Amino acid sequence: MKDLTVVLFERLGLVLIFAFVLTRTPGFRSLLYREFNRKMIFVHAFVFGLFGIASTMMGIIIDGDTVVIPNLLWSVENDQVAVSSSLVAVVIAGLLGGPLVGLGAGMIAGIHLFFLGGIGWLANVFVNPLTGLLAGLTARFFSQERVISPMKALFIGVFPPILQMQLMLVFHPHADHMVAVVDQIGLPLVLSNSIAIAIFTAMIGIVLKEQENEAAMSTRRALTIAEEALPFLEKGYRKEMAIGISNLLYERLEIAAVSVTDGETILAHKGLGADHHLPGEEIVTTISQEALENKKTKVAYTREEIQCQHPNCPLEAAIIIPIGASDHAKGLIKFYYRKAQHIRPADLVLAEGLGKLISNQLQAIEAERLKAYMRDAELRNLQAQINPHFLFNTLHIIAALFRKEPERARHITVQLANYMRFNLGLVSNSLIELERECEHVRAYIEIIQARFAGRLQITFHQARGISQVYVPPSTIQPLVENSVQHGLKNVIHNGKIEVRIEKMEDSIRVTVTDNGSGFPEHILTNAGEKELTKGEKSTGLYNVNQRLIRLLGEKSRLHIKNLPAGGSEVSFSIPMVIQKEVEVS
Repeated sequence: MKDLTVVLFERLGLVLIFAFVLTRTPGFRSLLYREFNRKMIFVHAFVFGLFGIASTMMGIIIDGDTVVIPNLLWSVENDQVAVSSSLVAVVIAGLLGGPLVGLGAGMIAGIHLFFLGGIGWLANVFVNPLTGLLAGLTARFFSQERVISPMKALFIGVFPPILQMQLMLVFHPHADHMVAVVDQIGLPLVLSNSIAIAIFTAMIGIVLKEQENEAAMSTRRALTIAEEALPFLEKGYRKEMAIGISNLLYERLEIAAVSVTDGETILAHKGLGADHHLPGEEIVTTISQEALENKKTKVAYTREEIQCQHPNCPLEAAIIIPIGASDHAKGLIKFYYRKAQHIRPADLVLAEGLGKLISNQLQAIEAERLKAYMRDAELRNLQAQINPHFLFNTLHIIAALFRKEPERARHITVQLANYMRFNLGLVSNSLIELERECEHVRAYIEIIQARFAGRLQITFHQARGISQVYVPPSTIQPLVENSVQHGLKNVIHNGKIEVRIEKMEDSIRVTVTDNGSGFPEHILTNAGEKELTKGEKSTGLYNVNQRLIRLLGEKSRLHIKNLPAGGSEVSFSIPMVIQKEVEVS
């Protein structure tokens, strides 16, 4: 019995090697994740049936009191008994695939044992499908577990060999030496089968853990790449974004090449084939159009699916990933490979994850832009509304001046017209030339000094060469207005406001100072960060500061402080040269 047990374990070692190879096949994953359909049931039943046949062929023969160990078990004489581990494959099929897979695998293994012959063939024919069916029904009790633990599998594996021994005694009661055979093979068969089933389930647990770790690594990698891609995605579907994304993906991933498209043409291509996959070429491949229309990741496994017309193109396979911020994909990212075999399951997981993450980021960026446009449009609409008190006071001054100083009255009228024309044009632009903003401020200063003649003096200093600098409209004028209405509110005479625009090394500095009362301490800490007056509908420091930050960047935010000699200073910086875009989009 001891020698028989050792022989069975030796043979099972070869069977387990075959089982280990089986766990590495791509289709085995569907069993682990319970992804069943009619086709997969037949496929898995057939595969495990072949596994059972292979286990039978690795079996041994009992010939009387002699144990025969063939290289492969091809046939059994009528007076011999075949002892195999086919039940290991059938039990595993039932535990993983359920009753139908177990039954199918058992029938295949049982039919093979029928043609093999020997004493006990009838018991073997019945025990294999019955064991597969019972193992599948038993697995339903552990349906909440992804894989049955080795200890439970060890316990379950004890019963099939016992059932086999009982059926051999039932179906062959007149065989003279059947009781002796059962006594001889019973315990070795129970030990070897149950331990083999436990080892196989442990293998499955290891495979599952490897897949989970691989998926976790792919997810973590996708998150890292998506985070690094965010600065490029904020540029929208433009060449700069495409070049940045393609360079990033090519450096981070082990792929032959990567392309980024806008849905119609190639924007950038990095890697092999760059000599003929040129930016500007139209997308003509059918699989790319399908990915755009269905918004699903597609895989091209052949050169014909890529449809590259270049005769020496080294790229034979690709993963096409749709990206977009709405219901329809607006662009594609393509991972190219030299061979279809180079596309691993982890690459597909990574590609799909990247596509979803990048699409979500684009959607968030688009929503933030839309929110910013709405906010900016609202602010410009508010700025375009001329304060009626300011208008009435200015008209009153003009009427008074016409009696004594008609020339000056005409001049103020022209400045008021310029001021109103500028305000009416605010709605159409997010950025204007700094020179136009200066003209607006001069018009406002002329009107204010006419209103507060003798009480207020405003000086304006402007550097030359600022024609290529852009600024949000109505940015400087609200600062001057703030000094007039708040800083110099209680100043009766000798009020002074100075507006200075200076060229620095790489920026333009705008400063507005006054000699008024300054900001109260409780206001100074929050000035520019929140609206100073609840419900106020005129343009304030908060609105100016927020628009500067959004349109020109954090470095252009307002800097507000009180001066030691009295009064306050509000300043900000503008980049020396910025590219003006239509509606800043």
